[in-house]
Amino acid sequence: MECEVREGDLLMGANAIAKFLGVTSRQVYRLTYGDLMPHFKLGGSVAARRSSLTKWMAEQEAAS
Repeated sequence: MECEVREGDLLMGANAIAKFLGVTSRQVYRLTYGDLMPHFKLGGSVAARRSSLTKWMAEQEAAS
């Protein structure tokens, strides 16, 4: 399966994801634990793609 990966699209660690979203790392862990946001594990760390999070935020905004 092929996927397009843009330069700098990967966020590694809860702190990086939190900074991108404007929330705390604790909130990131809650969202990932509840499987409420797009994420995956990479080398034992939580990771996410900026593009996936941006799409997810737009979907959340449209649903509210």
